[in-house]
Parts: sequence; structure tokens; C-alpha cells
Amino acid sequence: MNATIIYASLTGNNEEVAEIIQKQLQEQGVQTQLIEISQADAFELSSADLAIVVPYTYGEGDLPEEGLDFYEDLLDADLAGVVFGVAGSGDEWYADEYCKAVTEFDQQLAGTKATRGAQPVFIDLHPEAEDEQRLAAFTTSLIQTATQLEV
Repeated sequence: MNATIIYASLTGNNEEVAEIIQKQLQEQGVQTQLIEISQADAFELSSADLAIVVPYTYGEGDLPEEGLDFYEDLLDADLAGVVFGVAGSGDEWYADEYCKAVTEFDQQLAGTKATRGAQPVFIDLHPEAEDEQRLAAFTTSLIQTATQLEV
């Protein structure tokens, strides 16, 4: 099984979230590829078993500017057979805008014919031990969903 993890990070928090996900997947035998979002190609995700996006939310609920092309390309991508998940760090201080990019990427990926393998994970600022536990449940759910699709 292979996974492509795409992240966008301003503060380093989301890069750390992506690295935690990568480590957890590798510990379960999944081959991983970690890509910064400006270098990602939405159409290449079709070759992955798992596609994980870790975006930050900027300003008043805005998507990462360097990820806008990737986000828009997802509209035309056919990711049937791919299992996806979205996780990301944000600041709860922003209330309604908290981790809005995570929700928007989740909805965009749902429109690609990919299968949601886990509910989105929102992390307040820097990932702590309890966040790592939630991410472990997230990665396990992704793998289980992909395994069920293979049967």
C-alpha cells in the first residue's frame, strides 16, 4: 500500500502534522511520499492508495495561496479507488474560520470519486500527545478503508 501526503505549512505545525501521519503510516507498513502542496499534482494522486492533505487556513478562512492550483485541479481529477483523508492545524481563536481549509479540502476531495477513509482531524496549533492519538486513529481508519476496498 502507498500513500501520498500533501501539506501546506506557514508556522511548521502542519508540516509536523504531516510528518506524524507519515511516521504512523510507515510504522504500519505503508510506503509514503511527502510533498509540499505547491509541488503537488492533483492528477498524480490517482496512482496512490491513500491521499492525505494537510492544509493550513489563512486569514479569514482562506485556503493556502500556494495550494489554490492544486485545489482547483481536484475539480477535474478522477480519484476513483483512492482513499482520502484531511487533517490540519489551526487556531481555535478564529472560531467559525477554525481549520476551514481542512473542511474545504475534504469536500473538494469528496467530489473526485475518491472514498473518504476518515473524518477530518482539526488540531489546535501545535500537535500534542492527544493529537497524535487522534491522528493514529485517523491513519488506522484510512488503512482499514483501503484494505476493505481491495477485497
